[in-house]
Amino acid sequence: MEPGRIASTMRVIAGKAKGLRLKRPAVRHLRPTSDLVRGAIFDILVSLGADISRVLDLYAGSGALGIEALSRGAHWCDFVEQDRAACAIIRENLALAGFQERARVYCLTVEKALDRLEGPYDLVLMDPPYDDEDAVAMVARLAGTPLVGPGSTLVVEHPWRRLSADQWGPFNLVSRKRHGDTGVSIYQ
Repeated sequence: MEPGRIASTMRVIAGKAKGLRLKRPAVRHLRPTSDLVRGAIFDILVSLGADISRVLDLYAGSGALGIEALSRGAHWCDFVEQDRAACAIIRENLALAGFQERARVYCLTVEKALDRLEGPYDLVLMDPPYDDEDAVAMVARLAGTPLVGPGSTLVVEHPWRRLSADQWGPFNLVSRKRHGDTGVSIYQ
């Protein structure tokens, strides 16, 4: 599909860009995080007192999760997405929000990104395709890299029927919520 083609829109929930409609790439395998789930994720992060200064958005899709973090005060966000059309949409969304100077888009696989990026990140957002069997291995690998440190928080979105582990390396489950078929597990 063409990079500029849009299937639907989403909006930023809170912060400086509140209400801004974001473009979504018309790519079949991408499943954007709903406004409801995004709001719930950030409500939990606030209640935990999680630092969101430096953010890594893995499997970024439209970039909605990372842009939400930037809107809510994150200083920097790196976006990782392997689909070229989606990368173009993330860049467009960053420009629409005025956040292009506070972010970088890496159009490559998460596996390659884990080798190339430099940490630590305060917050890592992961919303892999539900049918991606390698995603579990990427979470486990991420937990053992210098991309995360003692103060990092990991957010993993997953199908509710496949609950994620209670621990990834030094990271322990601190919250797990269900929103329909979607599960959100948060680790610190």
